[in-house]
Amino acid sequence: MELRARGWWLLCAAAAVVACARGDPASKSRSCSEVRQIYGAKGFSLSDVPQAEISGEHLRICPQGYTCCTSEMEENLANRSRTELETSLRDSSRALQAMLATQLRSFDDHFQHLLNDSERALQDAFPGAFGELYAQNARAFRDLYSELRLYYRGANLHLEETLAEFWARLLERLFKQLHPQLLLPDDYLDCLGKQAEALRPFGEAPRELRLRATRAFVAARSFVQGLGVASDVVRKVAQVPLGPECSRAVMKLVYCAHCLGVPGARPCPDYCRNVLKGCLANQADLDAEWRNLLDSMVLITDKFWGASGVESVIGGVHMWLAEAINSLQDNRDTLTAKVIQGCGNPKVNPQGPGPEEKRRRGKLAPRERPPSGTLEKLVSEAKAQLRDVQDFWISLPGTLCSEKMALSTASDDRCWNGMARGRYLPEVMGDGLANQINNPEVEVDITKPDMTIRQQIMQLKIMTNRLRSAYNGNDVDFQDASDDGSGSGSGDGCPDDLCGRKNSRKSSSSRTPLTHALPGLSEQEGQKTSAASCLQPPSFLLPLLLALALTVARPRWR
Repeated sequence: MELRARGWWLLCAAAAVVACARGDPASKSRSCSEVRQIYGAKGFSLSDVPQAEISGEHLRICPQGYTCCTSEMEENLANRSRTELETSLRDSSRALQAMLATQLRSFDDHFQHLLNDSERALQDAFPGAFGELYAQNARAFRDLYSELRLYYRGANLHLEETLAEFWARLLERLFKQLHPQLLLPDDYLDCLGKQAEALRPFGEAPRELRLRATRAFVAARSFVQGLGVASDVVRKVAQVPLGPECSRAVMKLVYCAHCLGVPGARPCPDYCRNVLKGCLANQADLDAEWRNLLDSMVLITDKFWGASGVESVIGGVHMWLAEAINSLQDNRDTLTAKVIQGCGNPKVNPQGPGPEEKRRRGKLAPRERPPSGTLEKLVSEAKAQLRDVQDFWISLPGTLCSEKMALSTASDDRCWNGMARGRYLPEVMGDGLANQINNPEVEVDITKPDMTIRQQIMQLKIMTNRLRSAYNGNDVDFQDASDDGSGSGSGDGCPDDLCGRKNSRKSSSSRTPLTHALPGLSEQEGQKTSAASCLQPPSFLLPLLLALALTVARPRWR
């Protein structure tokens, strides 16, 4: 009997050992009440949630130990984890977009306010100063200010040509007004126009305005459009979906601890960083060109100050116009003699009045613009905020981990490492796609970069080249840099009817913008490049061409 009892005990003990080894649910069963509470709080039905742990062979993402998750629960939580990360990404992007949009509106409002103030000053002072010389040409001055606004807002206008045409039209009209007793047919006015450069009827004002306005306007609009392009890039990158491997890794990071019955275990910090560095590898590749763009924007603000700065020039256009008309009136007799010498004696108009009395001369003394400090404050705030977001793309994984993932306070033995509570041992990967080749948490194919993000990297490069060209005072072609024509300039951009009208009027004098955008390219080379660029590939081939270019360039990646 004693031997039989002892044998039975040994048999029971052996059965218990075998049961433990096989994972008998009865021996491991733990309550899933805490998981049920969390799952229900997220809005899911509790009907399929087990009351106690079950065997986890059915799990496809989480470790297949004892679990509180069914297949349906795992799928629901995987979708929820992806949605939560995408929401966090959009929130971070929206905050950056809001900052850039606020800066854009502030600078755009200020620059347009300067130009509006100048036009109002002209309308207030010119009628009394110049009488009929202004009254009969008021529309020409209004048109000039309208074209300056279009130019600032990114219309395809060449500012030097716009100003040259304005001075040519104004000279013809004023010369006729100053000599109503003469018959001045079109061919005579053509002759006058051809001699205008040598005669310099308006003195130095046209040349000074051309030089200063070109630098000031191109600096202002390049800065504002840079803000628009930056915001547009952020918006488009935020729409890039997370890949399936990322979704699996995020589920494992966020909710697999719940399925394994340890919902209180928070992710290890380095574990979270590796997951998000893998998920956001393509976004991190924006870093270099993003920094270049913001550095160029900070640099161009140096052109806002001084005699040729934005505030002095844009706010003082009317003073250059007044100086030009003054010069014309001062040199009226000399100019008339030289014109007659070069173009011959015009016929007298038998029905015209006698020679005009000397016109009233404008007495528009240059008024010192009191430094309001508005632009200085705007620039100071913009510089600080742009520097703060320079590392936005490479700091995004760390930011999301620390602010959104409820990390463990330290990499200790109690944090969630993806498999259980315990220390996380793998090293943290570097930034960018190429550095994810050995990422232990996310399987990343470094040979297949995201094409949307590569296109945005190209937009950043284009805008940076334009800003650098603008810093050197070069007039550049400010067609919208966005790839879908959605508009990223200053505010609402240029009305289609007006821009279309200006484009058609200027088509005969098209430029080679690549010569300006890429310093060091000779004019001859620029013309060849521009001619070659007229043959644009269909839009549906652009992703394939970009992929080919990246494949060719890949051996140079580090």
